[in-house]
Amino acid sequence: MEKITLAVKGMTCMGCVRSVKNVLEPIPGVGSVDIDLGNGLVAIAYDAAKTGADQFKAAIQDAGYEVVGNS
Repeated sequence: MEKITLAVKGMTCMGCVRSVKNVLEPIPGVGSVDIDLGNGLVAIAYDAAKTGADQFKAAIQDAGYEVVGNS
């Protein structure tokens, strides 16, 4: 499994955390999603053969949040 951490702006509550998890977890190849609300970080473990950062960013942005960086 690969791992990526995305910095996301706009998450302000546990409802936001649920919204982001709900758009990321169904993506084929995603193993886990961990969110640090206080720091605005979304850590995703995934199978790089099935998905990647571009798909994660698009899903988060479609949910109404802004991806401002990754590592």
